[in-house]
Amino acid sequence: MSRIGKLPITIPENVNVNYNDSEIKVTGKFGTLQKQIPNTIQIQQDKNILKISLNDKARNMRPLHGLYRTLINNMIIGVSEQFQKTLILKGVGYRGVVQGKEIILNLGYSHPVKINIPNDISIEIIQNTTINLKSCNKEKLGLFASTIRAWRRPEPYKGKGILYKNEQIIRKAGKTGK
Repeated sequence: MSRIGKLPITIPENVNVNYNDSEIKVTGKFGTLQKQIPNTIQIQQDKNILKISLNDKARNMRPLHGLYRTLINNMIIGVSEQFQKTLILKGVGYRGVVQGKEIILNLGYSHPVKINIPNDISIEIIQNTTINLKSCNKEKLGLFASTIRAWRRPEPYKGKGILYKNEQIIRKAGKTGK
């Protein structure tokens, strides 16, 4: 049995969890999330404690026990607190602006980069170079942050590009003089 899967999940006061055999729905202050779950995974709720277990016959589903426990825990944390990622634009002239439902980035290309913002993600830009992304869905937040970062990955010589907060770039030595 999975060590992570055995751990109970504590449900905060402002979160409501509804489940049946094949779906779980979590509602909280920041939104509603739902996920399909296999029939072999069972959920028991005692007041504000949620326990995830497997059917005895589901030996081939053992690796997914910890995965689904973590996914359900992330859903509960997301609707009660929200997840946040911070991106930093590092480079001369790099800046970002939010206009309507899209983010416009100047990243040193001959044209500005326009990216549509998904409905369940909120963006805040601080001093044109720091982008704060917030969402209750951890998976979509990470995917959107990686699509923004893909436009200008950090390069190892000068360290320019789009970085995650507290990311360390291993720098290479450039050309050496004579």
